[in-house]
Amino acid sequence: MQLPNKRRPKPTISGQHKINNWKEYNQALKQRGSLEIWIEDGIESKWYYLGKTQQGAQFTYSKACIELAAVLRVLYHLPYRQLEGFLISLVKRSGWSLNVPDYTVIHRSTKTLNVKINEHTVSGRGKKYIVIDSTGLKVYGEGEWKVRQHGYGKRRSWMKMHLAIDESTAIIESCETTTNTVDDAEMVQYLLENIKEPIGKIAGDGAYDVAKVYEIAYRRKIKAIIPPRKNAKIHKHRNRKDKPLIRDENIRGVRKLGRKKWKEKNNYHRRSMAETAMFRFKVNFGDRLMARTEKQQEIEVQLKCKILNKMTRLGMPKRSTTKKAA
Repeated sequence: MQLPNKRRPKPTISGQHKINNWKEYNQALKQRGSLEIWIEDGIESKWYYLGKTQQGAQFTYSKACIELAAVLRVLYHLPYRQLEGFLISLVKRSGWSLNVPDYTVIHRSTKTLNVKINEHTVSGRGKKYIVIDSTGLKVYGEGEWKVRQHGYGKRRSWMKMHLAIDESTAIIESCETTTNTVDDAEMVQYLLENIKEPIGKIAGDGAYDVAKVYEIAYRRKIKAIIPPRKNAKIHKHRNRKDKPLIRDENIRGVRKLGRKKWKEKNNYHRRSMAETAMFRFKVNFGDRLMARTEKQQEIEVQLKCKILNKMTRLGMPKRSTTKKAA
């Protein structure tokens, strides 16, 4: 017996997000592909190495030259040989009388780069609200199916990228890469050490609800906005004369207000900026790393974070929510 064909009801829309600065954001999207944005003014004067001499072979090209090549490779997804051809064409079109580093030189020299992912720090804005999270990136090696079926081989199948992001600007303040066996909470100290400005609050998901994270927050006088586990117990009760623990205060807040209202009161929803940054990272660069060694993979992630920060500064959408009747 055939059932009558019923029309599915249309979903109700409770709200709609509207971009208020579309003209500026549209221009920022165009600028992301412009070479003028990525090539520093006066780079031709800093093309060659001008530092101290050393024993043996001397450096020919400067760090600025090598970093420009590495940025263009990551930005336009170029293998090393195509990158050399791209640089030759760039120098020729620009009218510079410069030599171009060989692709093998770029490959070797990239390991020595010291990438600063956030060079334009702004002071005087008060203490930062930092959101932390991690995600996996696939690397060269055996496939995930083979790893699940037969165990790990000589090479890992993916790495973890840990990010610390300023929730007010969406700028990546710090990034670290580790193997997939490293706990998220272990990297909090290293992420915060790379941030020079004062930090007022940090936020993370339940993976950071461990003692070591609260110890770091207590030592640095940072408010930790981390939702405690549902079965969390208070360690120091109010009859103790010691200062109450940060986690105990979070547990009391959840019990008093409820988990949802506690998150709203503490602006925990701003932690989604970390997930947004990771989504933008993978949309622009993919979820796979091109480099094959640990050091170069670390440099590649740092370069991608630096590029993403520059894209963010070019312009981001500003949204407002307009409610509609169901």
